[in-house]
Amino acid sequence: MSFEVIEATITSMQAALAAGKITSRELVLIYLDRIATHDKNGLTINSVLSINPDAIFIADALDSERAAQGMRGPLHGIPILLKDNINSGDQMCTSAGSLALAGSYAGEDATVVQRLREAGAIILGKANMTEFANFMTDGMPSGYSSRGGQVLNPYNISKPTGGSSAGSGAAVACNFCMASIGTETSGSILNPANLSSTVGIKPTVGLVSRSGVLPLSTSQDTVGPIARTVTDAAIVLTAIAGYDAEDVATGAMKWKGQSDYTKYLVRGGLKGARIGIPRDYYFEELTDEQHAIFNAAVEAMKERGAMIVDAADIKTARRIGYSSVVLNEFKSAINAYLSKLPAGAKLRTLKEIIAFNNEHPIEALRYGQTTLLAAETTTSGTMTETAYLRDRANDLQLCKIEGIDATLAEHQLDALLFPADFGARITSRAGYPSVIVPAGYTSEGVPFGVTFAGAAYSEPALIQLAYDYEQSSLVRKPPSLKSYL
Repeated sequence: MSFEVIEATITSMQAALAAGKITSRELVLIYLDRIATHDKNGLTINSVLSINPDAIFIADALDSERAAQGMRGPLHGIPILLKDNINSGDQMCTSAGSLALAGSYAGEDATVVQRLREAGAIILGKANMTEFANFMTDGMPSGYSSRGGQVLNPYNISKPTGGSSAGSGAAVACNFCMASIGTETSGSILNPANLSSTVGIKPTVGLVSRSGVLPLSTSQDTVGPIARTVTDAAIVLTAIAGYDAEDVATGAMKWKGQSDYTKYLVRGGLKGARIGIPRDYYFEELTDEQHAIFNAAVEAMKERGAMIVDAADIKTARRIGYSSVVLNEFKSAINAYLSKLPAGAKLRTLKEIIAFNNEHPIEALRYGQTTLLAAETTTSGTMTETAYLRDRANDLQLCKIEGIDATLAEHQLDALLFPADFGARITSRAGYPSVIVPAGYTSEGVPFGVTFAGAAYSEPALIQLAYDYEQSSLVRKPPSLKSYL
């Protein structure tokens, strides 16, 4: 083997595979060695929850297929991790980080996993995550699960990882896989991508199927890639996006989605683009260092020819408060998911999960389960509550119609630009896409990114803007993984 895999891209890896400098089997073994050395020893990042015992066999098969008839496409023989709330029809269970579901085997792949396998990807394992997508209790740190323990931030282990796709972000940052799949309800891709110096694409709700994904919110859940470059993220998005009859939300995707997001990876995307900065959107919460990183990114975009509209304030920003939507949708969504598990599944309802946790308080309830209890006892599971109906309509009005849509139209914008994951709350409630890209690091070594956000199905424009900024800045650096951090 004569190829350096650290910080390799999918494109460079495919070139090495084609030239015989490495095989997919060797690549899997290198990643497993790095996981053993740094994830389970050393800094003990703890980003990987389980390894697919079939990974080496799958790699062997794909190496043989490559030799016999060439590669299927850019993901042929590329190892990818799945967040632990995504079903896989193999020897790995899907638990959402919960001890209660530690023995829950889906029996079949989620649609997104089917698409990855068809593209030739190797499912390397499952990534640790904030238990139940950070919807279990109050006060639980991001990246913690009762089944997997605490994920650490590889850039500074004393700082948060972000959640809930914490393991998905940290594993990619540490080169434990080529890319990963995360899920987002409200910041769960953008937040960990920001804190792991990775690229995260939070797609439009309905661009990627949620079928076979342990749910949180029917109206806000989406599935997306986390990678080290915009190119790699676009390659993975191309593989996983598409219509699925099992997920009604993907209906519009047949008409509005794209078959290839890599064609938007072109230089010059920032030139002439109108990008708005919503300075009134809680920018006061930024530190001086974070402000400086964000403003430097803006200046870099100006140098590339972007037309910055500063400020392009979202007039409804300060009116967006607490919403009961996710709380009300969770109970019915998870009960429906559990009801579809194969015969023999021990737990079929949220009530039974809560009971299991109560029976194992030391192992399962380190931080409690206040949110699970609230979902079970204060909601009907029918989404008929007055508060839910009003909040759902209000979210769409304030975040979508009077919020992002109105701001984009008023200033004739191609995208909005947020620091870090600041825009997650408003974009998630609107169901709109975002792409986050590394922008720098604080004096404590903590990564900080910028997020391009837009209207529904604007992924092509966002990828184009993010790619041009990334290529002009190239700020990402891998963590040292040394114990003195």
